[in-house]
This record gives sequence, structure tokens and C-alpha cells, in this order.
Amino acid sequence: MIVEVLQPHGFCMGVRAAVEKASRTLSLSSGKTVYCLHELVHNEQVVAELKAQGLRFVESLDEVPDGATVLFSAHGVAPDVRAEAQRRGLAVVDATCPFVARAHRAVRNSAARGVPVVVVGHADHAEVRGVVGEVPECSVVTSADEVAALPFPASSPLGVLFQTTLSFGTVRSVLGALKARYPHLETSSAADICTATRDRQGAVEAFVRGGGDGVLALGSAGSSNTNRLVEVARAAGASFAARAGTLEEVCALDFAGVRRLGVTAGASTPEDFLERVVDALSLKGR
Repeated sequence: MIVEVLQPHGFCMGVRAAVEKASRTLSLSSGKTVYCLHELVHNEQVVAELKAQGLRFVESLDEVPDGATVLFSAHGVAPDVRAEAQRRGLAVVDATCPFVARAHRAVRNSAARGVPVVVVGHADHAEVRGVVGEVPECSVVTSADEVAALPFPASSPLGVLFQTTLSFGTVRSVLGALKARYPHLETSSAADICTATRDRQGAVEAFVRGGGDGVLALGSAGSSNTNRLVEVARAAGASFAARAGTLEEVCALDFAGVRRLGVTAGASTPEDFLERVVDALSLKGR
């Protein structure tokens, strides 16, 4: 089996900045506990490393003492969370990804103009919850089939935003359904999936269409962009496509029949993990 590492890989800009902010905040904390609201990024290895450095992860600001330091994750938070942190005198370190922050600005701009917004994504994802929390006029859909149930009249102007980690296929199908129903649909660059997501999916698609028959996407089960890489590989025609977040998961996979394997990674997957996986696959192939 030939193993090829697909480019790009490693932390995306937003993840790298978030991890650096967390590490810097911990180093300046003078031994005081630093809290992080939700997982900083969706990768268990990164979370474990930050826990080892002393970062404490919580699911609610109720778990953070008044006046303490709290990080907001790369996925962003809703305005009511920011307001609560300010009210309680929390020292906030904002690690929101720039692409997510751009989506927040876009939905606020639409609301200021009286234009309702459809957010395409998974309603339970932290990023989507944060964006939807900006204004009450947001509706969430996950597929083209759900567009018909939207409450807005066809004559209404309508804004659209996409969760930054969706697949090309989802974006194309939902956008097509929205344009068919809403001739006054407003789109902008802020509606796009992020650059890191787009580039990694493009690399997977090109690899499979260029003759690669297997794709291994490295990342956590909770990583949306990693799971989308597997979907893209299957949609492109790969006979083998799988996700793995640990070496144990990699070793448990059956690569029988795979001639040319492309190894890619989600945007929050550490580079050293990819290197260890490639070394393990090389040994396995001997």
C-alpha cells in the first residue's frame, strides 16, 4: 500500500491562534485556575494537553467563579454569554476563529437591515449555537429538504450563512434549494465555509479522482470538519474512507485491498499525531 500525505494538514489559522492564546494565558496566570467554556477546539489530544497544563474545561459559566479568567472557544459564543461574563466581572480571553467572528458580524448586519437569516448547519454544534444567538430571526436547516419548511415568504429578502465546517456537497445542494425558493437570497463571502475546510476537502477530492482508492482522515469523532473529509472521500468514489483519532483506532482499521492511501487531517489535529500515524502505517505495510 502506498501512503501519501495530502496537503494541507496541521492546525488551521484559527486553531493555532486559539491554542496559542490558551497557552499564553496559562503561562501568565500566576498559578490561578484558568477556565475554558466548552472544548477550545474539537480534538481530544489538544484538550488533554491543555488540561495537563492546568486549563479547566466547563460547560457553563455557572462553573466559573466571579472574577476568574475564562477562554471562549474557537467556535464562538452567543451575545448573552458575553453579557453574563461581563456582568460577573470575568476576565475574558476570546479565542473565536476569525471566520466564525465574521459570520457573527454578518448576521448582525442582516438583522440591522431587517433581513432574516438562514443558518445552514447542525443546530447542536457550538458554532451554530453562537451564531443563532446573535438575533432571534435565525432559522437553522441541515439539508436541502428542510428549505421548503422555512417560515419566510418567497418574496422576502433572505440572508444565508453556512457552518464553516460543512462539506461542498451540502453547501451546493442547500444553496441551490434556497436560490430556487428565494429569488432575493443574499449571499456574501461571509456565508462561505472556511478556507481550511475548503482546501482540505478539495485535496481529498482531487486525490480520489486522481486514482487514490483510500482516504484516512485523522481527527476526533466530534470534529465536524474531519467527518466531512470522510464524506467527501466517499462521494468522490473512494472504496475506503475512515476517520481515526488515536493510534489504536488506526491500527484497528482494515486496509486490505487499498492500493493508494491518502492521509489527511482535520484542522484541529496535531501535526505530531499525523507523523506518528504515517510512521505506523509505514511499519504496517512492510
